[in-house]
Amino acid sequence: MKLKWLSGVLAAAMMLSACGSGGSNGASSEKQDGEVIKWKFGHLADENHIWHKTAEEFADLVNEKTDGQIEIQIFPNNSLGGETDTINAIQAGTADLVISGETMQNWAPKAALMAVPYAFRDLDHVKTVVEGEIGEEIEKEITEKVGLTPLYYHTRAPRNLTSSEPIESPSDLKGFSMRVPNVPLFLKVWEAAGAKPQVMDFNEVFTGLQQGVIKGQENPVDLIQSGGLYEVQKYVNRTEHVYSWIYILIGNKQFEALNDEQKKAVTEAAAEAQAFGEKLYDEEISKIESELESEGMEFVDVDQDAFREKMQPAIKDSLKPKQYELYEKILEAE
Repeated sequence: MKLKWLSGVLAAAMMLSACGSGGSNGASSEKQDGEVIKWKFGHLADENHIWHKTAEEFADLVNEKTDGQIEIQIFPNNSLGGETDTINAIQAGTADLVISGETMQNWAPKAALMAVPYAFRDLDHVKTVVEGEIGEEIEKEITEKVGLTPLYYHTRAPRNLTSSEPIESPSDLKGFSMRVPNVPLFLKVWEAAGAKPQVMDFNEVFTGLQQGVIKGQENPVDLIQSGGLYEVQKYVNRTEHVYSWIYILIGNKQFEALNDEQKKAVTEAAAEAQAFGEKLYDEEISKIESELESEGMEFVDVDQDAFREKMQPAIKDSLKPKQYELYEKILEAE
């Protein structure tokens, strides 16, 4: 992660701390020294996933850097509930951290730009955006409207469409029922491409495929593997329709409750976890593709230009003027 991005996170944290107060007398909401702070961290991936391994590293680093003042318990496999459930729990004070991305557009519209189909050329383009002014703009809205503070992020392998029959062009999508996450734009672009998308929590996808409720879904290869979807799907169709990133976030109130030394420790731990996660990504994504092939999945090259052409009108119609302006900035980012 770039130092500029990290310093921005720390500066925002300090500002939030300065503004926070507890009770009518304006007393500080900071925890007393010596009191152990226990955080609950929920996410959707399994224990072998990059996100979980990095979360464990982050938790260890936080505990070490705060001399045991902060303990983080991690709940993988949606065991605290789905992504939206966990965000709601953080806002209610019954959970503390989550991994989330474009789903946050339900509160912060600019978060939709984290995963607009065919907006990003590759992962280098993603990094340029997330660590630059556009990323700062999105983070600010997330902090203000979702009530969550981004700590670090993961770039994601491109989203691909899985199916039981090969899909090479939009014409193959006729009558194809598929799962999408709770992202309105995803519904609209897949409808425009010719499919029949429906919203479903990730933890319901395997059963939905197994029982024939849906015929396919779209996700990066790491989640295809993590969800065991190779058992119920044969093909990974390389639509590569979304390059994106996802944040590790903590509730604003939980972060505000820390003293300055603890904030610094958490921010430093986040920077080190970022580097750890990037190294894991580089090592594991190509390995995951090979493992999926060994489980019997086949990778299919598709006509990406045809998918892009079908989806483009839906993107323009779906994005509000300020979102579309940001989308055009992303396209132009170098």
